[in-house]
Amino acid sequence: QFKWDKIFFTGSSRVGRIVMAAAVEHLTPVTLELGGKCPAIIDSLPKSFRREVMLKRIISGKFGTCSAQACIAVDYILVEKRYATTLVELLKGTIKEMFGENPKQNVTRIVNKHHFNRLKGLLDEPHVKDSIVYGGSMDEAKLFMDPTILVDPPLDASIMKEEIFGPLLPLITLDNIGDSIAFVNSRPKALAIYCFTMNDKLMEKLASETSSGALVFNDTIIQYAADTIPFGGVGDSGFGRYHGKFSFDTFSHEKPVVKRPYFPDFWFRYPPWNIKKLELLRAAFVFNYLHIILIALGLKRPRPFSDHV
Repeated sequence: QFKWDKIFFTGSSRVGRIVMAAAVEHLTPVTLELGGKCPAIIDSLPKSFRREVMLKRIISGKFGTCSAQACIAVDYILVEKRYATTLVELLKGTIKEMFGENPKQNVTRIVNKHHFNRLKGLLDEPHVKDSIVYGGSMDEAKLFMDPTILVDPPLDASIMKEEIFGPLLPLITLDNIGDSIAFVNSRPKALAIYCFTMNDKLMEKLASETSSGALVFNDTIIQYAADTIPFGGVGDSGFGRYHGKFSFDTFSHEKPVVKRPYFPDFWFRYPPWNIKKLELLRAAFVFNYLHIILIALGLKRPRPFSDHV
């Protein structure tokens, strides 16, 4: 409600709307970093070292970011149906490798009871709990939730409409990975899109046909660490950018300061107007200095007024 030079807010889109509405009163400029549902697109399961690296980067980008309580955490996975069963088993193995047989000892707790109950509510919706294929246990007293994998929960359920911000990882299966572009575009713009692929055409299509705060190929969350690139959202994931020099620019106003000598002064910029002045202005706007000289010396006739109109 106060008049500030700038408001910078990072948090949920719900609170971001409240902040922006309050800023309108004083026309205060706002930068919003709001997060959203960041998908990880997997186009294949490579049979090599790349598979192991991919799995580690996805699991760390989900459960390693304070149990996904981070705006850039992986929110859900898009994968072709034929890979889904194998991928689930691989993800299970990687979770156990990273967090052990007893994840309570290694997994971050939920930040508070309010968010614990919110996450529990996501699982309690009709048919969502039925889609759990791994994990799902929880300890309310200790604010603990198991790393949990779900396969094809209802797309109209809250878990697929709201930012999860917790250790629940839905897998959405597609007939063809090319359909991932339409799927992503049908939903609010994400703070980041992650894609694991070696297919140059898919990379090009994602870059040209989707909109998100960032697009990262074959890794997760690393864009946050690079201060040489801007960090920020677009659309529902926020607007404005920061990190490194971009933070300085965000909190700066680039004020032009112009100083001119009194000579030369171009007489044709002032009224009263006539055809000759209009033709000189036309030439000046396109930096056609030869025409300016020729018209001024009377060596080039101005076009009729109708040509200008």
